[in-house]
Amino acid sequence: MSIPWVEKYRPKTLGDVIGNSEIIERLIEISKVGNMPNLVISGPPGCGKTTSVWALARDMLGEKVRDACLELNASDERGIDVVRDRIKRFASTKVTLPENTHKIVILDEADSMTEGAQQALRRIMEVFSSTTRFAFACNQSDKIIEPLQSRCAIIKYGKLTDQQILERLVCVCKKEGVQYNAEGLNAILYTAQGDMRQALNNLQCTAAGYGTITKDYVYRVCDEPHPEKMCNIFDCCINGRTQEAFDLIDELCCLGYSVDDLVGVMFKTAKIADIPEILRLEFITEIGKCHALVVQGVSTRLQLAGLLSRLSQAKNRLEMGA
Repeated sequence: MSIPWVEKYRPKTLGDVIGNSEIIERLIEISKVGNMPNLVISGPPGCGKTTSVWALARDMLGEKVRDACLELNASDERGIDVVRDRIKRFASTKVTLPENTHKIVILDEADSMTEGAQQALRRIMEVFSSTTRFAFACNQSDKIIEPLQSRCAIIKYGKLTDQQILERLVCVCKKEGVQYNAEGLNAILYTAQGDMRQALNNLQCTAAGYGTITKDYVYRVCDEPHPEKMCNIFDCCINGRTQEAFDLIDELCCLGYSVDDLVGVMFKTAKIADIPEILRLEFITEIGKCHALVVQGVSTRLQLAGLLSRLSQAKNRLEMGA
């Protein structure tokens, strides 16, 4: 059975982790000293938060990592019972470890934990502070209650750059014997938007489905509107062909793409489209306003029609302002 490439190529040590180099250097220093503080690690999806904590645990605990490390996904096991039962039982268990090292509890997606569960953790962190350390991985650190944050070192990860992801994709393709071209890998970078996990998943799915990585195959597998189609829509808006832009967006809606999908692709395309910079800012502003309405539940085609109308007027507004 084929192993997911996300797991197969997951870094095992801190030295293998890519991106956020200053933070990784700090974690390497912690692994050398051995006395790890409680941590809150926040950042966007797929930037290496959980991976780097596991790598830190392996570097510190060595062969004892299986016995001395507990990982829970807080989005699934988010209630107070998990804290009282599994976490407390693990913290109470005696494990023989080298001096100045501790058992580690990794709470992935910790921002999904209920406030009651987080409050219950406060006491456990105090009682077992001499034997157990906690690492909270989350997308938004403000969802972690202040009493827990005050007990932890706060670490903020940034998105991985396209170049960092590209290097890993090329490495995986060579190891797996997958044929690729530059346009295909750039399409994966476009769909992943700085998320290494999504990039590797998209790479594996495309390789499994078609055996080679080209941009057309990538967009078929990812089921995203081709950015060239979105660029055509932008071109129609800029050059006053508003009805043609409406027709093109209707074609995409008829293919089954939701309003949320299309607004998301518009935003990604606006960042890379070949349009004047001042117009790009106008487009991104209007797309952002539309996205705010869509996430509030107002996701109808009328929102897309209004957005295209405002994009068509953007050039005129700028010219009048000049």
